[in-house]
Amino acid sequence: MSAEPRINDRIRVPEVRLVGPNGEQVGIVRVEDALRLAAEADLDLVEVAPMAKPPVAKLMDYGKFKYENAMKAREARKNQVNTVIKEIKLRPKIDPHDYGTKKGHVERFLSAGDKVKVTIMFRGREQSRPELGFRLLQRLAEDVQELGFVESAPKQDGRNMIMVLGPTKKKAEARAEGRRRREQSQSDQTATAEA
Repeated sequence: MSAEPRINDRIRVPEVRLVGPNGEQVGIVRVEDALRLAAEADLDLVEVAPMAKPPVAKLMDYGKFKYENAMKAREARKNQVNTVIKEIKLRPKIDPHDYGTKKGHVERFLSAGDKVKVTIMFRGREQSRPELGFRLLQRLAEDVQELGFVESAPKQDGRNMIMVLGPTKKKAEARAEGRRRREQSQSDQTATAEA
């Protein structure tokens, strides 16, 4: 069974509950009469509720109806926000400068509205000291707490320790703020160029 509704001659029931082109109730009529009314109005007879007793059919321009539904679906997909999980990998014995660089990446991802999965990789004897990794993850969470929150607490996963940070701002808000900032900087550049 296809998802497409049955139209015009494909409707194979003796009678339908007819709805007019402007949504007015016409009543229960024979299919032949409904098809004649559709032809007179230069519209299609579309079965909108096939499971009802009797089935409900509406007089409408089917091509326009399909087009409008496609546009609604496209608009809904456009407004849909995809959550992206970015990943940062650290080592327990990380240099302070490297830590600052990685923290900057985490801040950039969080301010863009993305989730961040922070992984600490243990090698060799480092595996016997998981508290080093735990402290490092706690420190990172405290350093970025104005941009994000700990979504899943640090937990050991084999040779790795994993923590997930979620952004405090939604992706759409972050995108809108970035757009405002770009427009502001462009207007500032044009103002300085004119001066």
